[in-house]
Amino acid sequence: MSDRAFLDTNIFVYAVDNADAYKQKLARSVLRTVSDAAVSTQVMNEFFVVTTRKLAEPLHPDAAAAVIDEMAKLVCVTVDAALIQSAIRAGRRWNLSHWDALMVEAARRAGCDRLLTEDLSHGAVYDGLRVENPILS
Repeated sequence: MSDRAFLDTNIFVYAVDNADAYKQKLARSVLRTVSDAAVSTQVMNEFFVVTTRKLAEPLHPDAAAAVIDEMAKLVCVTVDAALIQSAIRAGRRWNLSHWDALMVEAARRAGCDRLLTEDLSHGAVYDGLRVENPILS
């Protein structure tokens, strides 16, 4: 594997959400410092829905779309039937939710060695993919 990092939705959401200045600062730092990153179509879709509908101060859809345009410049894994089937097996193997297993498998497909998220246990390893929580407080 490379030094590529898979970025979970929460990194992007915290970067634009004004509700928590500390998390926003950390997330923006991650986005500035990670030089080789990957996302998935799942991350892009979740970002759009969360930031335009669920934040206390929602983004205008045009602003959310502009962030997604930037995400599209990264390595992007498409969620397809094979990835879903792989995620089902991974979820059973490691007792993960389907959505977390889908993220793990997308990161593995992208050749990542790190998964940056706060949704899984910091330090966990899934077949060589190491989980890091850059938002630890």
